[in-house]
Amino acid sequence: MLIPLPGLSNAGHAAIALLAFAVIMWATEAAHLAVTSLIILFIQPLIGVGSFENAVIGFANPILFLMIGGFIMAEAIRQSGLAQRLTYSLLSKLGTSPSRGLFVSVFSTGILSAWIENVVAFAMLLPIIKEIVLLMGCSGADKGKSNYAKAMILGASFGSLAGGFGTEIGTAPNLMAAAYTGIPFVNWMVFGFPLAFILMFVIWKFLGRIFPSEVEGIVGGNATLTKKLDKLGSITKNEKISIVILLFTISLWVTTNFTGINSYSVALIGAVLFLFSGIITWKDAQKNVDWGLIIFFGGALSLGAAILNTGAAAWLIQDLIALMGNDPSTMAIMLVLMVIAVCITQVMSNIALSAILIPLSVTLANAQGLAVGTYAVPVAIACSLSFMLPMADPTVAMAYGSGYVNIKEIFKAGFPLVIIGIIATIIVLLTIAKPFLA
Repeated sequence: MLIPLPGLSNAGHAAIALLAFAVIMWATEAAHLAVTSLIILFIQPLIGVGSFENAVIGFANPILFLMIGGFIMAEAIRQSGLAQRLTYSLLSKLGTSPSRGLFVSVFSTGILSAWIENVVAFAMLLPIIKEIVLLMGCSGADKGKSNYAKAMILGASFGSLAGGFGTEIGTAPNLMAAAYTGIPFVNWMVFGFPLAFILMFVIWKFLGRIFPSEVEGIVGGNATLTKKLDKLGSITKNEKISIVILLFTISLWVTTNFTGINSYSVALIGAVLFLFSGIITWKDAQKNVDWGLIIFFGGALSLGAAILNTGAAAWLIQDLIALMGNDPSTMAIMLVLMVIAVCITQVMSNIALSAILIPLSVTLANAQGLAVGTYAVPVAIACSLSFMLPMADPTVAMAYGSGYVNIKEIFKAGFPLVIIGIIATIIVLLTIAKPFLA
């Protein structure tokens, strides 16, 4: 706040200072992310950014209720046992070879992650992934001695990140982009799912090559899987109810343009149906909803609103454009923003990063007369290309924590995938997605 910033209002100047404070706090995790968000709220009226009433507007954002509904649904699906049955069934149908097992690891977490938070999807399927590694007969997996275990654990982690690109609710940065752009749920799916499936396919093939399997398949083959499924027994009443509720909720998400029911309401409808059906109790929901993440997200939205409303975003973007020359192309700006996002997201919360970059991206697109999602969508996706380091994303940290893979191996596998991810995203957004970014 002591540094002169010509051409900026006092409120905008204070917002820039608050942005710098938030970046430092979130990047260093000097306090829990939610605590920093609480500070963001009460400090705004103290330093002249705006009133407290305006500061807490972020907590009225419907995106927060989409997150709450998603958390409740994820816990219900986990408790019902549906995720476990799905994985064993997929293996029995697709085959018992290492390649097919890796396919299940990548695509089961990826497809699930399109509908629920990627961290939740990964956490739900992690015990099953570990069991598949044991079924394959891998030795020394928890000591980092099994190539196949490395591929499986990173496949689940990277697959959950890639699958999250499929829908607006797939990752927190997607939610942030949806909040600022208002892109319809179905529109996002039109370009999101092709990108997600392209990246999941690349992850499946690439990890199979970089970590060639030392095992030939599940010990005992299909007979072992049959025993596992027999042990689970016939599909339970709770699993049947969960399938019906999940399919019903997905159908509502897909048909929002026809029904007029917005995606935020749909998430709550699904959550309430799971609660009323008895699949999950409110006490279970309370324990498993990440309320700290909700508070953090509200504070991040508050900061984004302050940057936009005080003119700070426009001021920052003008400087960015000036650095890039007189007439930078859309592709050049998109590439620069994505590279910045990818680099920073490896050492900083992708939610916090998206809270900073997405409002700036929306302002830049508006200034150039482009569709509102032109830069915000690729930035949101880049914020989730967190393949290179354990601190980049909780799913990668959990993969590292398994002991199956070390940091050097994560970087070895993740760096090429980040490059491929940037290229694939730009191609998809400049072709398939172009009419749907408004």
